Amino acid sequence: MMTRPNLRAQVALWLLLPLLGLLALDSWLTYQRAMSAAHVAFDRTLSSSLKSIREGVRLNDGEIEVDLPYLALEMLESSDGGKIYYLIREDNGHTITGYPDLPLPQGRDAGDGALFVTRHYDVVYRDEQLRMAALRIPVHDVPTAQSRIVWVMVGETIEARQALAREILIGSLLQEGLLVVLALGIVWLGVGRGLRPLNRLSATVAARSEDDTTPLDTGAMPSELAPLVDSINQYIGRTQRMQVARRRFFADAAHQLKTPLAAVQAGVELALRPDEQPRANGHLRRANGAVRQAAKIVQQLLSLSRLDSDSGHAVAHKPVALHRLARSVTLDWSPVARARDIDLGFEHEADVDVLGQSDLLGEMVGNLIDNAIRYAGDHAVITVRVSRDGGDARLDVIDNGPGIPADERDAVFERFHRGSKTQTVEGTGLGLSIVREIARVHQGSVTLTDAAGGGLVVTIRLPAALSDAMPRAA
Repeated sequence: MMTRPNLRAQVALWLLLPLLGLLALDSWLTYQRAMSAAHVAFDRTLSSSLKSIREGVRLNDGEIEVDLPYLALEMLESSDGGKIYYLIREDNGHTITGYPDLPLPQGRDAGDGALFVTRHYDVVYRDEQLRMAALRIPVHDVPTAQSRIVWVMVGETIEARQALAREILIGSLLQEGLLVVLALGIVWLGVGRGLRPLNRLSATVAARSEDDTTPLDTGAMPSELAPLVDSINQYIGRTQRMQVARRRFFADAAHQLKTPLAAVQAGVELALRPDEQPRANGHLRRANGAVRQAAKIVQQLLSLSRLDSDSGHAVAHKPVALHRLARSVTLDWSPVARARDIDLGFEHEADVDVLGQSDLLGEMVGNLIDNAIRYAGDHAVITVRVSRDGGDARLDVIDNGPGIPADERDAVFERFHRGSKTQTVEGTGLGLSIVREIARVHQGSVTLTDAAGGGLVVTIRLPAALSDAMPRAA
C-alpha cells in the first residue's frame, strides 16, 4: 500500500538539506579560522624562540659562535609528538648549525631583506608540512669592527596546530548541530500548529452530510486557506446546481412522459380488446403518435441536459460556416414544409463563420424552423436569413404566423411553457429553451421581435470568427 507524503516531514527535509549544506560551509570556514588562530598562538612561540636564539649568536675573532640558551631549548621541545627544525646560517649560505636544507622564505614572505623582521611562512620539508619563522640579524665584533649577516630559522610540524583547530571545530559542530536539531524541532511543531486550521477544515468537510450544500464559513480561516475554501465553495455551488438540474430533469421527464405513455398504454389496451378490433389501426396510430411525441420529449430533454451549464460541457472552438450550415438545415426541413404547403426559403446575405460545434448549431437552426412550421400554420411563409451585423454573425428565422405577444416573450424561453396562442398546437415547450442554451454556450444571444406585416422574427447573434483561413466544419 502506497504511503501518503507527510507535509511536516517534507518541510523538515527541505529545511534539513539546506541547513546541512550551510553547516558544511560553516565547518570549513570555522576550521580555517581555527587554523588561523592556532597559527597566531603558535607563531608567538616561534618568535620567542628566535629572539632567545638571537641572544646566543656572537661574532668572535671572525668566527660566528652560537650558544643556545636554556629557554630557547625549552621552547623548542614538543610534547605532542611534533618535530622541531632549526637553522643558523650566514647570509652567504654557510651553515653554522642546524638543518642546512631548511628553505628560506620566498616571494612575498621574503620581504625586502630587512633586518630584525620576523617572517612566518609555510613550507613542505621532508614530506611534512612545516610552519617556519625566520629572522635576519647582523652580528658585530666590536674589537675587530667586523660584521656578518646571519639567518636564524625555526620550524615545527603543524600537528599541534591541527589538533587545536580540530578541537575548536568539534566544539563548533556540536553547538551548531544542536541548533539544527532544535530548529528542526521548532519547525516540526510550528508546521503542526500551522496545519491545525487545515485539519479543522478537513474535519468540517468530512462531517458534512451528503445533501448539505451550504458554503463553508471563511470568517475564521487564515488568509492562506481562503483560496482553498473559495474553491471548495465554488465546487459545492456547482454540485448544488448540478443536483438541482438533475432533479429538475427527472421531474420534467416524468411529468412530460406521463401523458404520452398513458396514451400509448390506453391505445394498446383498446387495440387488444376484441370488440375494438375493427378500430385497432386507429388506436395503434394514436399510440404511435404518442410514442413519437415521447421520443421527441426525451431527445429535447437530453439536449437540455447536455447543454446545462453545470454539466461540464465545453464547446470546441472550430470555425463553422454558418451560411452553409443554415442552408443545409433549411433544405432538410423542406419536405416537412411542403407537406403543409409552407413556403420555406433561405436568404444568403453574407458569408460568415462562427466558432463552435456544427451539430449544436444545426440543432439550434432546426428547432427554430420546427417551431416556425408548427406555430405559423399551414400555407405560411418562413424565411431563414444569414447576414453579418458588425462583428457578429446574424441568423433570422421569420414567419408570418400569429407571433408571440410582447408580455410572453420572456416566458417562452422557460421549459415547457406554452404560449397563449399555441395551446392547441402539438408541442413540448422545449424548443426555444434549447435554442437559448445553444446560443449561450456559443456566447450568443436570442431576441424575439415582430415581423413586418405580422408574425415573429427570432434573431440569433453569435460572435463572428476572426479568421476565415482556418479549416471549417460544415
